[in-house]
Amino acid sequence: MDAMPSFDRSRTHTRGGQLSLADLGTPLHDVDFVVVDLETTGAHSADNAITEIGAVRVRGGDVLGEFQSLVRPVGSAISPFVARLTGITNSMVADAPRIEAVLPSFLEFMRGAVLVAHNAPFDVGFLRAACTRLDYTWPAPKVLDTVTLARRALPRTEVRNHKLATLAAFFGTDTDPDHRALSDARATVGVLHGLFEIYGSHGIVTLEDLSTVRTTGWSRRRQKTHLADGLPHAPGVYTFLDGSRRVLYIGSSGNMHSRVRSYFTESETRGRMTEMVTAAQEVSPLLCATVLEARVREVRLIGELEPPYNRRSKRPEKRHWLTETREDFPRLSAVRSLTRERVDSARILGPFRSAASARAAKQLLETVFPLRSCTASPASARFAPCAAAQVGRCHGPCAGQTDPAEYAHSLAGLRALFNGDPGQFLAGARQRISDLASQERFEAAAEVRDSVGRLLHSTAGLSTRTSLRSITEIVAAERREDGGWDLAVIRHGRLAAAGSSHRGVSPYPAIDALLLSADFVPPHDPVTQLTADEETDLLVSWLSNGTTRLVRSSSAWTQPAHGFEAARFAWTRLVRPVS
Repeated sequence: MDAMPSFDRSRTHTRGGQLSLADLGTPLHDVDFVVVDLETTGAHSADNAITEIGAVRVRGGDVLGEFQSLVRPVGSAISPFVARLTGITNSMVADAPRIEAVLPSFLEFMRGAVLVAHNAPFDVGFLRAACTRLDYTWPAPKVLDTVTLARRALPRTEVRNHKLATLAAFFGTDTDPDHRALSDARATVGVLHGLFEIYGSHGIVTLEDLSTVRTTGWSRRRQKTHLADGLPHAPGVYTFLDGSRRVLYIGSSGNMHSRVRSYFTESETRGRMTEMVTAAQEVSPLLCATVLEARVREVRLIGELEPPYNRRSKRPEKRHWLTETREDFPRLSAVRSLTRERVDSARILGPFRSAASARAAKQLLETVFPLRSCTASPASARFAPCAAAQVGRCHGPCAGQTDPAEYAHSLAGLRALFNGDPGQFLAGARQRISDLASQERFEAAAEVRDSVGRLLHSTAGLSTRTSLRSITEIVAAERREDGGWDLAVIRHGRLAAAGSSHRGVSPYPAIDALLLSADFVPPHDPVTQLTADEETDLLVSWLSNGTTRLVRSSSAWTQPAHGFEAARFAWTRLVRPVS
């Protein structure tokens, strides 16, 4: 290699005289590494459990020992999705030892070694959580993450991503990863040794050397720290600009100075952000009264200016929706925009974040209700029944087997869903899940279960936003840590004014002043308001955070007792979604 890969060496201080052995550091070939991989029931250690531990202890390229054990999870079952991914089923771990029997042996196996894992925060997080639950002291070993090492050594021009399977193929490891703990640990050993060869070719041959490795361009980004000078230590919106004052990126923070400085540190490793910071020549602040105001203004500015390095909040009007077609035998249609006619019909569901999620919801509803899904014209009976009609999924309007009145009656549950009552839909979904489970089609049942959860999440959001937008005016306050109050005036689901009051001073004069200066917000227009969903979601979250107090409201903010939000909450309590 002629040039350094995607990492830099930080400058080290040199001193005169002969170097001691301590100065030379610990050669990598003299270090014991324990490479570990875990299989679990889900992604989060707080509510999931370990199902398998696999580890390999190596030194100088030699395998010193291996550790492998299945683990019987307690209080967390293996979902069909995870079973399909890993090959570990509930029956396989039924007679396995529990974590309290396995963990002490593993802690002894890793004693005195540097712990290595691919995506180390995941594995270390589960191990630490297990130690905490069982009252063991976490030994706090030095940890190396092969994902981080690979990102610094192998740019995207050499590998398409830094997943374990990709790196194993790149280095030609002896073992292919297969989502089983010991196999993945063995593959990670091969990746680790391959990375050591790359680092060694650039003089990085000791454990201490690895701590001097920095991501590409870090030193150049650090030189731009001065762009944060003069920024307020206060809430606001910050805008990164290039040399022609073109907006590159917009963000918000409760402390603009500290947040902007963090972009110039080594901890900022996101590729798009490092590229953006390299191009930035100026940071412009917009001071705000509160963090809430800063977040709202950030959303509005991103939607208006569409900066190239922002991903969230852009083009909110391009979300996906489900609507009912206007014909004698209606179908469901996934659309990317809403006309006033569609909104006025009140037969819309969403929004969905992607076309795929909208299509999944459409397919779910077509399995629960006898919806026509074909595009054949029902006006003529010469057509043979479509596939859905032949298997009893719909009443065959395409072949003249039903009339509009009968068809409309069969969709009463769907109409109730459009009107905010998901009762019949949930009953049908539960029956569908039960039927699939009785046929031992557990994966299909799990997919229906999760699709129901996603649909309820989308519809609950629409219901909550609509409820808030129906209120002419809300005044609310949140106590700050310094004892003062953050204040907000909300009109028809939009932030009309924001301010604050000091500790020990009545907030009501400040509230009265805010009301006089608050923006006029007209009664909600269903079409234009749909583009402000993210702002309304921010306000809903703030009002519902448990610390915000309602000062006054022009009308009650309520949710139906059996509406979407209640159904979403009940469904998440009833089932655990696949991670």
